[in-house]
Amino acid sequence: MKRSRVAVVTGASAGIGFDTAIALRDAGFTVYAGARRLEKMEPLKGHGITVLSLDVTSEESMASAVALVEEAHGHLDVLVNNAGYGSYGSLEEVPLAEGRRQLEVNVMGLARMTQLVIPGMRRVRSGRIINVTSIGGKIYEPLGSWYHASKFAVEGMSDSLRLELRPHGIDVVIVEPSGTNSEWGTIAGEGLLATSGDGPYQQQAHVVAAALASTSGEGHVLSTPARVVANVIVRAATAKRPRTRYPVGRGAWSVLALRKFLPDRAFDVVFWNLYRRLAG
Repeated sequence: MKRSRVAVVTGASAGIGFDTAIALRDAGFTVYAGARRLEKMEPLKGHGITVLSLDVTSEESMASAVALVEEAHGHLDVLVNNAGYGSYGSLEEVPLAEGRRQLEVNVMGLARMTQLVIPGMRRVRSGRIINVTSIGGKIYEPLGSWYHASKFAVEGMSDSLRLELRPHGIDVVIVEPSGTNSEWGTIAGEGLLATSGDGPYQQQAHVVAAALASTSGEGHVLSTPARVVANVIVRAATAKRPRTRYPVGRGAWSVLALRKFLPDRAFDVVFWNLYRRLAG
C-alpha cells in the first residue's frame, strides 16, 4: 500500500499559503496548514486539511507543530516555507526593532522550520523543502531595504542548502512570485506610508505605496491569482526532478530579464519609471 505524502504549509491563513494548502490536498497530499490566525484557516477544514497554530517567531510553536506531524505519520515529505510579510520604509526611519522582526519572520523562522524537518527527511533520505521568496529576492525597490534583505538572504540560503542536502536525498526549491491578488501589497504600502509618508522620503513613499497597491487585488496590471502560484508550488512538490527555482506571475519573467541584462544604473531608471506608471 502506497503511503500518503505529507506536507506542511506555513503562512496558510490567506493568499498563496491558503491556496497552496488546498492545491496540495487536491493533489493527494495529507496537508497541515499552519498560521497564527486559526480563525482565518477554518474554511480549510472543509477540504480535509488539518490546521495548526503556528508562529514562526516562536520556538515552542514551531517545534510542537513539526513534532505533531512526525508523530502522526512518522515522516514529512514536503515543507512549504511561505510565512512572511513585507516591511517597507526608509532605512533611516524604520526602527531597528522592526528590521529585526522582518528578518526574524522571513529568514530565521524559515531557517528554524527547515532545521526541524531536516533530521526526519535525512533519516529516510527523501524530502522536499520549498521556499517561497519573491522576485524581490532578485530585484530591489527604494524604501524596501529590510524586505529585500530578507528575500535576498533566503535566495542565498536556499542555494547553499540545496548543495548540502543533495547527498541526503533532499531537494530544495525556490518559488519566486510577483504580485498576487491578496492584500499583501496594500498592507505593505500602508506600512510604508505610516513610516515614511510624511518625512524627507514622502515623495518616493507615495509613489512606491501606490505601485505596491497596484500589484494587489483582482484586475490590477501585475496581479496574479494566488491559485496560479499555488499550482506552481504543487508542480515543484511533485516533479520527479524539480527545477531549482520557479518565477511565477504577471511580469515576473520580464522584470527578472531586465535585471539580468541591464546594467544597475539603467535598471534603476527603468524600474523607477515603471513604478511611476504603476502609481498613476
